[in-house]
Amino acid sequence: MIARRRARPLPVLVILTGLLGFSAVAGVAVGSVAVDPRTAGAVLLRAAGVPVAVTWPPETAAIILVLRLPRVILAGVVGMSLAGAGTVFQGLFRNPLADPYIIGVSAGAALGATMTIVRGGGAGPATIGTVPIAAFLGALAASYGVYRLARRNSDVPMEDLLLAGVAIGAFLSAIISLMQLAGGESLQRVIFWVMGGFAGRTWAHIGMAAPYAAVGLLVAWLYGRDLNVLQVGEEGALLLGVDVPRVKRILLACGSLMAAAAVATSGLIGFVGLVTPHLMRLVVGPDHRVLLPAAALAGAVTLVLADLLARTVVTPGEIPVGVVTALLGAPFFLYLLLRGRRPTA
Repeated sequence: MIARRRARPLPVLVILTGLLGFSAVAGVAVGSVAVDPRTAGAVLLRAAGVPVAVTWPPETAAIILVLRLPRVILAGVVGMSLAGAGTVFQGLFRNPLADPYIIGVSAGAALGATMTIVRGGGAGPATIGTVPIAAFLGALAASYGVYRLARRNSDVPMEDLLLAGVAIGAFLSAIISLMQLAGGESLQRVIFWVMGGFAGRTWAHIGMAAPYAAVGLLVAWLYGRDLNVLQVGEEGALLLGVDVPRVKRILLACGSLMAAAAVATSGLIGFVGLVTPHLMRLVVGPDHRVLLPAAALAGAVTLVLADLLARTVVTPGEIPVGVVTALLGAPFFLYLLLRGRRPTA
């Protein structure tokens, strides 16, 4: 059998970074009010401190810096978080379908955030930090519950993981629906968590999500070697010197933290954490020390472009970003599921 040739990691990361920059410029230039990409780039450079001559009206700078740039940056942060969480969960559970949305982790984060919002804990800048904390606790509880339900000895079979994830996700979604009915004035804010999107997001939401996403990605990357060793099984990892219980707890917390950072600021957005790790694994290989940053960058590009499509395909309104990612990711999920059932020769 001929081994698949992998791309060199550094050029892939450089290309993904360039694609992210191109997507960001497109995200701030395209919209209901079109802005020339060169003007958009000049505005961004001047905002970064580069001495560029001002040749645009103040309204253009306001559109880019106040309305569109926070949304684009947040989409990138959330895309990184979802892709990073998907990469960690797929490696930790040794299951290619372990996406935060599919296995119910995002629903747990949404429940924690919803409970905080309905009780009034997520309103106002003074208490905005309580939402991701509550989302993290909900995501952690959901991920641990799914893992315990699906585990057979040291393995997590695909069918059991999906069944446990669907069951827990449906149960938590039902609780969220009940809270919507009892939400009163909070109903519209609660609906946001179910639909997913970046409408009305500000710099404060970036500050709410970015630190949690950065910590989760960094710690998961530092444990990339241990995550690689876990692919041989828990018994084999123990023989190779890995403190399996400790590493599993840390990685489970990292994945939950990244999923919570995404859900707390964007609601439920599915399939980004499923598709991007798979595609990047085909490109750079299974080494999580390379796969994790590659998947994070690819997730950021994917969600920035998905948000751009969501707010331009139906003008002057927009469709939820979760609808766009579901339309693109659900067929890929079905393909993986059918391929997993295909008998081997």
